[in-house]
Amino acid sequence: MNKIEPGIGISRRYLHDEVAERMRELIRSGEMEPKARINEGELTERFGISRTPLREAIKILATEGLLELLPNRGARVASISDGELEEMMEVIAGLEATAGDLACRTITDADIDALVVDHDAMVEAWKAGDEAGYFSHNRRIHEGIMAASRNTILANIYESLSGRIQRSRYSAHQTPEQWARAVSEHERMIALLRARDGAALAVLMREHIRGKKSVIAANYGAAETA
Repeated sequence: MNKIEPGIGISRRYLHDEVAERMRELIRSGEMEPKARINEGELTERFGISRTPLREAIKILATEGLLELLPNRGARVASISDGELEEMMEVIAGLEATAGDLACRTITDADIDALVVDHDAMVEAWKAGDEAGYFSHNRRIHEGIMAASRNTILANIYESLSGRIQRSRYSAHQTPEQWARAVSEHERMIALLRARDGAALAVLMREHIRGKKSVIAANYGAAETA
């Protein structure tokens, strides 16, 4: 049997996978808005690639539900109906509840300390009225709890689904009362993680996400009609 030389193998990601990841970020950040048509010429120039890997990336994102393929008319960023958004939020609430429960079994003190750094920065942003800073740290906390669950399948499902509404979720304008409530709930999240109370954290995470439904729905509708 021939000996395989160390360090030799397929390590480089396929180009279309890299393109797909960059497009995901454009969609999640809101730069590519719901119903926006995909301009292949503009993207090939922007990424410095040919149309072949771009079209492969488009197919990947279409299977993930981030893009819609239009017969003989290319593709566009997917839109979400009110009913679909309601169902997605309920599933995301369940995923985050499960992540909270699992995280309490596996999270380390160092993991919690890292979340506290983001939490403290989030609170400072809230006090300063800095919505962009607030949502940035807010997102890191939710993703940190998901990562602390140490469940790759759960995290992959969450990333795929949450990515479709990420921009609205982490940029939706809230009333002062809603904002204060969200911060209070985050305070409780940290306390429950410290206590390793998975059952209570699961309940809180589910209600925390459900409480954002109306805000996200309103913001998503505004994004679609902008």
